[in-house]
Amino acid sequence: MLNKSENLIAALEAMLFAAGDPVETTKLAEVLELDIETVTKMLGHLSALYDERNSGLMLVRIDNKYQLCTREAYSEEVRKLLEIKKNTPLSNAAFEVLAIIAYNKTVTRSFIEQVRGVDCSGPISSLVQKGLIEEKGRLDLPGRPLIYGTTDRFLRCFSLNSLDDLPELPKTEEVEQLNKDNAQTSLFDEAQQEEATEE
Repeated sequence: MLNKSENLIAALEAMLFAAGDPVETTKLAEVLELDIETVTKMLGHLSALYDERNSGLMLVRIDNKYQLCTREAYSEEVRKLLEIKKNTPLSNAAFEVLAIIAYNKTVTRSFIEQVRGVDCSGPISSLVQKGLIEEKGRLDLPGRPLIYGTTDRFLRCFSLNSLDDLPELPKTEEVEQLNKDNAQTSLFDEAQQEEATEE
């Protein structure tokens, strides 16, 4: 059974893993309700644990921020895995995220998660890797959240000249009817089916 200190270190690890991007020490301290000095010591302990067990992960410090990264020794295996992931089909979740981004032009991850009601870090990462969406900058708000938008590759994949060519969103009544008929499909699938019919 973990003691309090081990629980806090495990919480730090979980937070850094979930964040993906570098996280400020002050933010980690705020969440754990601890002083910065204590959190810094725990981060040092976590880094030492990775080193002691020859873990494939390592803790990197960037200014006053920390980030979990893979070790350079395993870069080739990681690269091969990501290449494989790039060629995998899109999941339903990824299609939903893509639709939200496309119809809203540019959005933050938090906006997407508010719409879907679940964590979307996985689908977003997958879409970035496939080159369908990209970072478009940051909002001038606390935390400076990233803004995501679609790419030219997205337009090519769906045979669009611009986002203005996206099919119109169905009306509320139409969506309700689709739900009743159990015939819900992705907006993009529907558009592709219409194109195939016209041909």
